[in-house]
Amino acid sequence: MGTALPETVVPIVAIIGGGTAGHDVGGEIGVGAILGAPLLLSTLAFFLLGLMALARRGPRGSISPEPTGFTRDLHFFIAAFVLAIGSLYVPGYWARVPIAIILVLLYATYLWRTIQASKALVASGHGTEAAGTLFAARLRLPTNIAVMLVQLLVALALIIGGARAFVIGVTHISVALGLSPLFLALVIVPFATEMPEKVNSLIWTWRGKDTLAVGNVSGAMVFQSTLLPAIGILGTPWLPSFDVNLAMGITLFAGIWLIALSRIKRLPALALMLNGAAYAVYFIVLFAYGR
Repeated sequence: MGTALPETVVPIVAIIGGGTAGHDVGGEIGVGAILGAPLLLSTLAFFLLGLMALARRGPRGSISPEPTGFTRDLHFFIAAFVLAIGSLYVPGYWARVPIAIILVLLYATYLWRTIQASKALVASGHGTEAAGTLFAARLRLPTNIAVMLVQLLVALALIIGGARAFVIGVTHISVALGLSPLFLALVIVPFATEMPEKVNSLIWTWRGKDTLAVGNVSGAMVFQSTLLPAIGILGTPWLPSFDVNLAMGITLFAGIWLIALSRIKRLPALALMLNGAAYAVYFIVLFAYGR
């Protein structure tokens, strides 16, 4: 939830900002940010993990995350994403509101089940600790709850300010290039908000910490397929288009492919090249036929 905050704030800021001259620019950027995140995670992120495994472990190498958590993540992801896809074709705003509520409850259920399973996983050696000290402590401030809250609020303000500047930048670029804000948001926003935090997964894969590496991606996929689509359903027109259908179709394909791989309880590095190919297809088709 902490690392997913930037990609959550961007669509919220965009949607609140709205549009001008009858054009809902903010809504388009919001939808692009919401749909682009799970797309990039399920395709390009796993492709990069596969490349890292190939470089470290050779062509026969594989990534072996803790299987029960990975499978749980994928099942929740697919269930939520299918609901999000279906909501695009439900006529009327109020008819879609219950789906948004279900998506939020689905994430709450996912959290509860994950926490319930955590004790046994830690006992079996899957526990970890985050290294590093509080940034404020480096300024010789005391490490207490008040300082922690101040640092958290300052960081949140910076994220919101950065998200606003980012949305304005995308808006100006779309006007300058004559491209749809949705088109740009689907391509640019996920790279800016998702890829920096996924560097951790690449490092963990290199160090052999496969459960951390994959969990950082698959857990984010659940977050991005539940809470963010709920925001989209409640705050935007949330209507199907070629760009939207293409993004959702490629994401669903990649998710189903990952579920198929999870049945063998490991992710062969070469098999994850298909995830990269899926993103390449998306990218080519979007640029050729997207608006």
